[in-house]
Amino acid sequence: MEFMKLDPTNQLREWLGDEKYTKGSKLPSERALAEELGITRPLLRKALSKLEAENLIWRHIGKGTFVGTRPVEDQDFSNGVAEVTSPSEVMEVRLMLEPRIASIAALKSTQQEHQNLDHCIKKSISAADISDFEKWDGALHHSIAASTKNELLISIFRLINSARDEKVWGQLKAASLTSVRRQNYIRQHTEIVEAIKERNSNKAQEAMYIHLITVQKNMFGVENHNRITNL
Repeated sequence: MEFMKLDPTNQLREWLGDEKYTKGSKLPSERALAEELGITRPLLRKALSKLEAENLIWRHIGKGTFVGTRPVEDQDFSNGVAEVTSPSEVMEVRLMLEPRIASIAALKSTQQEHQNLDHCIKKSISAADISDFEKWDGALHHSIAASTKNELLISIFRLINSARDEKVWGQLKAASLTSVRRQNYIRQHTEIVEAIKERNSNKAQEAMYIHLITVQKNMFGVENHNRITNL
């Protein structure tokens, strides 16, 4: 297979598409995989983060990288969040964290990461149902976080974002997601991504904040009048 014209993320998608590794299979080490694909390990890690956001792979520290979605028994983050919080509290924390993440992403993201954000939006536009839309919605937010290059911040984001896998969250989102709102979310996502691509950190931060208060209002009927400067 010829990989030379593909970016690292698409290289991995093509590589996984060969079905050499079935769902649940463990991938080679980062060193071996980077050598096989002919890319550097930093580029490989970025590509793996994007594929993990798309639920094509999952990673476990100390164990390795595996094909497919993370099994329920390995959802350490999700289980912890479910025990101590609620969807409304998760949204409150997202409002505090994700606008800042978008601001950093505008300064540190790469052209390849911009392409991946565009890919997530295209997939959300063509999503066949709510589940598919929610998948690409989550992938977009995860990809924005990954583009900050801050591993601690990304881990905190993953902890919070894991609540999206909870049944209650899914029910709330499904009940609140009308066709009109879905189109509005896509428009807001596009505004966030365009601000990131323009390297406009203030605009990206504001756009993310507006998006999240819209989601909060739609899901919980909450009006949040605090401006982003008060966070």
